[in-house]
Amino acid sequence: MNRTLERYQRCCYTPQDSSAAERETQSWYQEVSKLKAKYESLQRSQRHLLGEDLGPLSVKELQSLEKQLEGALSQARQRKTQIMMEQMEELRRKLETEGQGSLRAIQASWESSAMVANNNYSVHPSQSNSMDCEPTLQIGYHNYVQQHQQQQQQQQEEANLARNVGNSSENNFIQGWAL
Repeated sequence: MNRTLERYQRCCYTPQDSSAAERETQSWYQEVSKLKAKYESLQRSQRHLLGEDLGPLSVKELQSLEKQLEGALSQARQRKTQIMMEQMEELRRKLETEGQGSLRAIQASWESSAMVANNNYSVHPSQSNSMDCEPTLQIGYHNYVQQHQQQQQQQQEEANLARNVGNSSENNFIQGWAL
């Protein structure tokens, strides 16, 4: 009896298993076909974005592509600006901390040298803030600016004079009448 049941099950269920396997194979084949079409579409889109193979596109498709590229370019510029601002802020903080560290080191060296010398003077807090003043020295700067401006003015006058003299020696026609 067991043998009969086994033969019955093999005969009945084997064709069903093969049809299930066929359905699964067909399903996978359809999935592969869909993925292949999607892959080709993505490749075509990538070529269009790179400026290749634009001939068969319509004006509407080209305008859409242009909008996509402008949007991507805008996002790239925004990201670049954001990164650069973050880097500048980080560098500013580093400079600030290094500047404070060097200022403290200078103050400490002054205080230690004052203590070593056993002088009656020491560095007062109001004197330590004197490092915040303008670091440029402008002795004679105003004289230099005035001389530079006078030289530029003389050069312009000479150029205008040379231009006027050059124009009058070339021809004696009024410019509107010359053909």
